[in-house]
Amino acid sequence: MKMRKGYRFLALFVLLGHVACMENEMVAPEEIEDPDVYGTYFPGRGPNWQEKTARDLGWDETALAEAVQYAITNESDIPTDLRGYLESRFDGLPDQEILGPLKERGKASGMILHRGYIVAEWGDTSRTDVTFSVTKSFLATTIGLALDRGLIRSVDDLVAEYVDDGGYRSAHNAAITWRHTLQQTSEWEGTLWDKPDTADRREGRDRTLQAPGMFWEYNDVRVNRAALSAARVWGEALPDVLDREVMTPIGASRSWRWHGYRNSTVEIADQEVESVAGGGHWGGGMWINTRDMARLGLLYLRGGMWREDQILSAEFIDGARTPSELNPTYGFMWWLNTDGALWPSAPHESFAARGGGDNMIWIDPSHELVVVVRWIQRGTQDGLLQRILAAAE
Repeated sequence: MKMRKGYRFLALFVLLGHVACMENEMVAPEEIEDPDVYGTYFPGRGPNWQEKTARDLGWDETALAEAVQYAITNESDIPTDLRGYLESRFDGLPDQEILGPLKERGKASGMILHRGYIVAEWGDTSRTDVTFSVTKSFLATTIGLALDRGLIRSVDDLVAEYVDDGGYRSAHNAAITWRHTLQQTSEWEGTLWDKPDTADRREGRDRTLQAPGMFWEYNDVRVNRAALSAARVWGEALPDVLDREVMTPIGASRSWRWHGYRNSTVEIADQEVESVAGGGHWGGGMWINTRDMARLGLLYLRGGMWREDQILSAEFIDGARTPSELNPTYGFMWWLNTDGALWPSAPHESFAARGGGDNMIWIDPSHELVVVVRWIQRGTQDGLLQRILAAAE
């Protein structure tokens, strides 16, 4: 696979013949390259991330400040006590016991990247926080990696060809493909971690199941089944896969955690492994800070490239951005702005990872933008994007 070439040099600072070599004081080589001369900018590890002023990037400073204030002013009204919030929503409903860990949510925070640089940042962007269904896009990434590595030959292969744990033995479930799984059209039927698929049939608990590939439904039981299936394909825990294959290469922090449930431990390759949750409907899921979310967004913006390395194939990202037949605003566990259906003010090719509390990683290839927003009021995302785009133009 052809890789882009980058250039770097090492600056050595010598004082009285002594080289300062304390690791926490050194500037990473990639941080001192001139991206305008030597190639596309990528941040260094951890907090090593260059900022540019609105003026540097040709933005309207006043409009940008107004956009940031809009995000802060429109903080989500979801209570900080997320466990209490979920339990109150599920009170009296069957099969809705919280099984995974939860924590109090943080305040509104966010970042705006332009061409990889930080152009705006607000709130505590280093706070590790619950992301709810943003987790699904991380899960899709691990399946994409399995496709890239040849662990799964084709997205249209039957999952049953790879996973033999009883979950796909029925005639109905045996027809499920990886594409169905990624597009949330699998109609998987069964019980996982004490949750029957009916517990999250949002289009009607007692509705008649359709054949796999014939009905779209947002269903966390099925997404959790996808996470277990992916772990069995990899032969290891998905957080280990994500850490090794993505998060470490892109320089993420060590603070993120991907949780399962108290009853989701299974044996894989003779090891006890926690099968993680694909969302946060019953707790668990991806807990991550705003800056690490922005790194994943930048990876997708760059077509899976990180400097010289192709971390995730452009082919899979193209698939993730392709509208499914049953829901044109949904790809491979990424939301799509097809025909402006989700964000009328935004480019139609923009796409996002989205979760409860209106947590979001929004990506706009046409303007080279990545926007991460945490805990914004539902229904205000388009207003925020409208203001950001006005500031950028």
